[in-house]
Amino acid sequence: MLEARMQANSITGQHRKALENINEQHRAEAIRQSETRIKAEITGSKQQLSMAASKAQLELKRELGKTQKRLKKQLFEEVHERLQEYMKQEEYKKLLISYIEKAAKFADGETMTLYINPTDEDKKDYLEEHTGMSLTVSKEDFTGGLRAVIHERNILIDYAFKGAAEREYDRFTFKGGTGIG
Repeated sequence: MLEARMQANSITGQHRKALENINEQHRAEAIRQSETRIKAEITGSKQQLSMAASKAQLELKRELGKTQKRLKKQLFEEVHERLQEYMKQEEYKKLLISYIEKAAKFADGETMTLYINPTDEDKKDYLEEHTGMSLTVSKEDFTGGLRAVIHERNILIDYAFKGAAEREYDRFTFKGGTGIG
């Protein structure tokens, strides 16, 4: 009986150890699987967060671009209005005279055609009187300023406001403290 009990206890002990070993292996595998699942969930969450942040940033940039475009358009509309006001003042006539004188100096006696904007037709006599140059009213509206053509050298001297305003419009960008520009 004693020997049978000892043998039973030994078998039970071995079985308990085997079960504890299986249990430990199962527990370690369960912990490893849960850690892997947690890492996968964290990675997935980070990717979703990153995608959401990128999408939000893209939307903000799109909105910023729309706002900048609208403000740029408003700004240049105001520039155009102020330019129209300037063209009614005496300083504008002086500017046209200086443009004519610069063009004449550049032409250095060669034949040239001086064009003024159609809206400046009322200034033609005044400008001719003050510069001694013959002016032609352009058929093309170039907003204001002066254009001169030196035919012999095939040169266009362009002091037109339209081209200058368009170049400024194309080059203009908003720059600010946000680092967005």
